[in-house]
Amino acid sequence: MEKRTKRILLGTGVFAAGVVAVKSVSDLVTKYLMKVAIDREPPVSATQSNKMKERIMADESICEFTTAINMAKEQLELGDCETVDIVADDGIMLLGHWHQAENPKRTIIAMHGWRSSWSSDFGIISDFWHKNNCNVLYVEQRGQNNSGGDYMGFGLLERFDCLNWICWVNERCGIDLPIYLGGVSMGASTVLMATGLDLPENVKGVVADCGFTSPYAIWKHVVEDNLRLPYGLYATAAEDICKKAIQVSPKDYSTVDAMKVCKVPVLFIHGTDDGFVPVEMSYENYKACIAPKRIMVVPGANHGMSYFIDKEKYEKEIKEFWREYDV
Repeated sequence: MEKRTKRILLGTGVFAAGVVAVKSVSDLVTKYLMKVAIDREPPVSATQSNKMKERIMADESICEFTTAINMAKEQLELGDCETVDIVADDGIMLLGHWHQAENPKRTIIAMHGWRSSWSSDFGIISDFWHKNNCNVLYVEQRGQNNSGGDYMGFGLLERFDCLNWICWVNERCGIDLPIYLGGVSMGASTVLMATGLDLPENVKGVVADCGFTSPYAIWKHVVEDNLRLPYGLYATAAEDICKKAIQVSPKDYSTVDAMKVCKVPVLFIHGTDDGFVPVEMSYENYKACIAPKRIMVVPGANHGMSYFIDKEKYEKEIKEFWREYDV
């Protein structure tokens, strides 16, 4: 009896130690993944290797796209943009780059994506905007590049920054000029979430290219589908880390929530082969949107590559969108 009791206690102790060990490893993995997700400075190991990004993007053939992006990026940075700044509601300094058209017909406020930049995400489309008489405000998102902030908010915080930039544009240009909000990836989710706020009447539309539905949903997708890890082990801890860092939970708001009250026309764009944000998320956003809406799906396009893959169709859709809602 005594021996049996000892075996039970020993087995229980081993099991308990195993549970503690698993939890410790889980906590370490969660902290690492959340640093990659929201911290301004990612873990050193993530910056030293492209393997994490490759696994997240699930992309194997983007050399031609990358070359085009880099060339356009350099051209835009050498252009005639004026660097401007504002102070966000929480006191963080935000930077933007203002392109003034000679005879502007509208203003584009462009929000770039996660761990990207204004010139990388919009370099290849900037000539199209400039040639079509658009003022463009290229925003540097909080927690990235030259804007302030220690963390990225995956749209939860940036939606309020977007509203601040709209007010800046109206102070600069007046309220008669139409404004369109445009974003890629996290920038797309930012502008979609911004539609849940009380926007000025001259905000005429939103163009959302490959946006996700919520921080929680995209983290779950990336961890489970791209990194092949069980998100259930990390979800609660990830939510706690997020809320402590930015005072908002990843489940507190979503693009779907915004779409249910949206009053601004929306053009959704997504590639069928997106390896980061699945195209189904744009379908979900489209279905939830109660405002006038359109969706353009580009066959064969990976994440953020729709303009590169089908430039003619992309520009045609944008021009039709402007024609309908400029007035």
